[in-house]
Amino acid sequence: MIPPLLALLAPLALSALQDVTGDDSREALSKVERVTPVVLIARVVRPAVVYIETESTQRVRGLWGVQDRVYAGSGSGVVIHPDGYIVTNFHVVKGARSITVSFAKDPRNYTAELVSSVQAEDLALLKIASPKDAEGHPLRTFPTVRLGTSADLMEGERVVAIGNPHGQTHTVSTGIISGLHRNVPVANQNLHFKDLIQTDASINFGNSGGPLLNIRGELIGINSAMNSAAENIGFAIPVDRMREILTDVLFPEARKSWLGFELEEGTPLRVAHVWPGSPADVAGICAGDILQKLGDRKVESQEDFLHASLELIPGEVVPIQVAKPDGDQTTLALLAWDRYDGTLFERMGMTVKEAQVNSRTWVLVQEVIPGGPAEHVGIRAGDLIPAVETVIDGMRYPVWIRSRGTLVQLISGLEPGHILKLDVYRDDDKDRKLTRDELYEGTLTLR
Repeated sequence: MIPPLLALLAPLALSALQDVTGDDSREALSKVERVTPVVLIARVVRPAVVYIETESTQRVRGLWGVQDRVYAGSGSGVVIHPDGYIVTNFHVVKGARSITVSFAKDPRNYTAELVSSVQAEDLALLKIASPKDAEGHPLRTFPTVRLGTSADLMEGERVVAIGNPHGQTHTVSTGIISGLHRNVPVANQNLHFKDLIQTDASINFGNSGGPLLNIRGELIGINSAMNSAAENIGFAIPVDRMREILTDVLFPEARKSWLGFELEEGTPLRVAHVWPGSPADVAGICAGDILQKLGDRKVESQEDFLHASLELIPGEVVPIQVAKPDGDQTTLALLAWDRYDGTLFERMGMTVKEAQVNSRTWVLVQEVIPGGPAEHVGIRAGDLIPAVETVIDGMRYPVWIRSRGTLVQLISGLEPGHILKLDVYRDDDKDRKLTRDELYEGTLTLR
């Protein structure tokens, strides 16, 4: 027997059920907002996500001898600056002889240049150029992603990934942050990535290099390592780490020019130090000056300065506007140096060039700066430097110096105060064969 109270409520419950399944509910559902935050993110960010295609060659031995075999690869990237600078994973472009980039809803393909990379961080910086009009002016700027922070991420926070998994271009997937500060070894690359973001958003082969975004559409990570042995486990490099690598390594390596001054941290952009005899010193820039414009660009932040300096061409004069400590504003003419010359000038107190001697390419000292480390060790203009030895963690590492780039790359990874042992040939008759007896060693301290 049904209790009196339930008998009284039963018709009400049936009426409510009829309301739920009736026309009124259909009308209510038709009014549900379909434009969710994920839809907005796809609309706003997808134009800044690129599909990267690469070609590489590998020498293989077959029935007909050794041949070059062409391999195709693909991945993702994201534009971080309207001039066409793109961040992606190093492994996406590793060994590529050609790199092509394309955007959603844009039929054109853009040839990309690999301007700098850090294999140990699995990050690379690419550059594409806009088509130009008849007068050489760019016809467009490129859409960019807004950078967020990875310092305040929360486990369980909703995230969105955009990329090109298995060639399915500009795919959007959603998930949550499953974990933070993950350490992931990559056995086939002999690398170990630390402090990664773990997510269950679908990240498959081809997503590498694409953005991981928070629900506000801000970049919080670069999708990278994936655990292929498990489902719904993906990893991303935190954006704060990416920003640090950009500032400390990728952008400096991408710069072709050296100006000869350093800035204080933060804003305004106050000159902290000027190297004597550098382009900045010759132009009249002094410590304490506040940088306002570089070329035709206003510079109000460290990122503004980095971006503006990327466009400078060695050997060209660039106007630079500064405010002096007394408040006067002035525009000076600065002749930009080649970055290799600038790095060697700054760290070793000398510049070098490549020269053919005895049928091989040598690095020849071109200029020795008074008071610098090279002068202190006795190096002179005209000396040849065939090799450099450095000691790291008690181990000796001799390096044959075949080009300016080899020497610059070596010293760029060493701290100030690091000691180098230089092999030096000194002989005025460069047409005869050099012998071991003419070799002497010098010990130089990097500044």
